[in-house]
Amino acid sequence: MSRLTDAVARDIGADVVSSARLGGGDVAESYRFGLADGRTVFAKTHRNPPPGFFTTEAAGLDWLREPGVVPVPEVLAVSDGDDGSPPRLVLEWIDEGGRGSAQGEAALGRALARLHQVGAPSFGREDRRTTGSRALPNDPCDTWVEFYGERRLGVLLRMASDQRALPGSALAKLERVIERLGEVGGPPEPPARLHGDLWAGNRLVDVDGTSWLIDPACHGGHREYDVAMMRLFGGFGRECFDAYADEFPLADGWEQRVPIHQLSPLIVHAVKFGGGYAAATERALDAVLSF
Repeated sequence: MSRLTDAVARDIGADVVSSARLGGGDVAESYRFGLADGRTVFAKTHRNPPPGFFTTEAAGLDWLREPGVVPVPEVLAVSDGDDGSPPRLVLEWIDEGGRGSAQGEAALGRALARLHQVGAPSFGREDRRTTGSRALPNDPCDTWVEFYGERRLGVLLRMASDQRALPGSALAKLERVIERLGEVGGPPEPPARLHGDLWAGNRLVDVDGTSWLIDPACHGGHREYDVAMMRLFGGFGRECFDAYADEFPLADGWEQRVPIHQLSPLIVHAVKFGGGYAAATERALDAVLSF
């Protein structure tokens, strides 16, 4: 860790006087560093990161933070280690608190709605960088049907088939869903500015009850995707969704369409972990095909 400590000190321009390894994270190692000037920063590193690993995350954090509508930690330094230094991402430190209050949940819902309203240049990413643990492509598309059908479900169909993560019945249903996206996806919407991996583990609640977004898989996409992801594993209060609806109502029938947007993360989990995720994927497929 001494190389990381030295690199962070150079990045920040202050000596590191204390450090502590943090838990959590399935691929990166995270640390808390105390600086001689009294500040505390968060840093994480990776022993063997894919190309562009941390600079892609940093770009996503900056993209979410840029409109100033939702709290996102400031990127203080980033390197993919191309210069021989440790790959790293250094962020401002957020003092975590307990569970969010009703007021905090509502504030997050309003902030997310405003973030989505800011929009994106296209479906996908202008820089074409991949995101997520399975490096899903983000080449820009003009329509959501093209993006979600080709850059997400089509890619995941091939991945799940190659790795035998889903049974043949589910693969056949997934092919039919891709063919029907234009029918079942609801009214067309412009691309929204998405976090892209918005489960409860990727938001921090600070000591004041404010929610901060971290670990994004940013892209321009359908805003129902972020909302569906929030509902997949729970952890967000009713007040959050109610406030979102007051600020930026979703199109009629959005709750019925939740399984469409949950297909992508469910298939990713089936590929990564197996277990009950294959069955959960097939249930979501059945729900979509029953529309």
